[in-house]
Amino acid sequence: MIGLGTQDTLGEAEEFVTNYGTTFTMLWDESFESWSALRVTSQPTAILFAADGTPIQGWLGPFPEAEVVALAAQSG
Repeated sequence: MIGLGTQDTLGEAEEFVTNYGTTFTMLWDESFESWSALRVTSQPTAILFAADGTPIQGWLGPFPEAEVVALAAQSG
């Protein structure tokens, strides 16, 4: 899992990581180019990718953990 921060400031993104104790890698992109390339229109957004980088499924808002796990197992 990788988190992608683009909104607010880098300091606020770092504060989010501290406050929520995220243990996954967080990336910062102040340019929003990543959102454009991934066609992200709002947050939260989640995208599950295959190992080769092909998108498998995307979700706007909270994502269903069981569905993500099942899809990841299928693409395994």
